[in-house]
Amino acid sequence: QVQVVESGGGLVQAGGSLRLSCTASGSIFSIYTMGWYGWYRQAPGKQRELVASIGSTGRTNYADSVKGRFTISRDTAKNMVSLQMDTLKPEDTAVYYCKFVAGPYDAWGQGTQVTVSS
Repeated sequence: QVQVVESGGGLVQAGGSLRLSCTASGSIFSIYTMGWYGWYRQAPGKQRELVASIGSTGRTNYADSVKGRFTISRDTAKNMVSLQMDTLKPEDTAVYYCKFVAGPYDAWGQGTQVTVSS
């Protein structure tokens, strides 16, 4: 009923920027026009963690580790969410996943690799 696709990962030097995008699609948008998006990341040997989220009202939340450096935004008309990542650090290296939730439905994207070199 819903599919999620991420894009925008890559390799960047410390201090650089990357922008990730997440697009949700599927039949549920005939019922649920809005939803909750979350960007998670998982580094090797570590648990997946939520780094930023945006709800249907536009309210955003950030992990302390990325506050002031990452910005999540949404384009409701396109069912798309972006994560602007600035002042990247080597510890931001991880696979980044987008999750979409609307009503009883949720879906994860396949993940996109972000690597920050020192």
